[in-house]
Amino acid sequence: MANSPEMRASDADRDRVAAILREHTAQGRITMDEFNERLEQLYKSKTYGELARLTSDLPDVDLRHLPVKAGSTAPDKKGMHSGMAAAWSAWAAASGINWVIWLIVSVTTGDLIYPWPLWVMGPWGVILLVSTVFGGNNQPKES
Repeated sequence: MANSPEMRASDADRDRVAAILREHTAQGRITMDEFNERLEQLYKSKTYGELARLTSDLPDVDLRHLPVKAGSTAPDKKGMHSGMAAAWSAWAAASGINWVIWLIVSVTTGDLIYPWPLWVMGPWGVILLVSTVFGGNNQPKES
């Protein structure tokens, strides 16, 4: 059944037209102001005819065959999940800061004080280590 201009459009139809408008903006066919105006009209549109009017002066774009952007390569299968890497980075930064504070206090007092940063980094590090080893999701997620 062909879509007549009077038929109601769905959210998916509006999203598809928004993607087309974004592509035309990226290619320089319409300005950002025109894009914003058309996008505002797009989400007020109710029928296929209203959606078609938004792109009637633009060439057809096949969204399935767009060139791949340079930065959107497939993620490397090796390595840990980005969230786990961020957790280890936070642990390392906090541990480093605590050791620097401990060192400054030890030097300024002239005494080698108790290494209290171990109590900060120890339990946190053990939890991260157990999560990394036994977490079951060591592979990065694909988007």
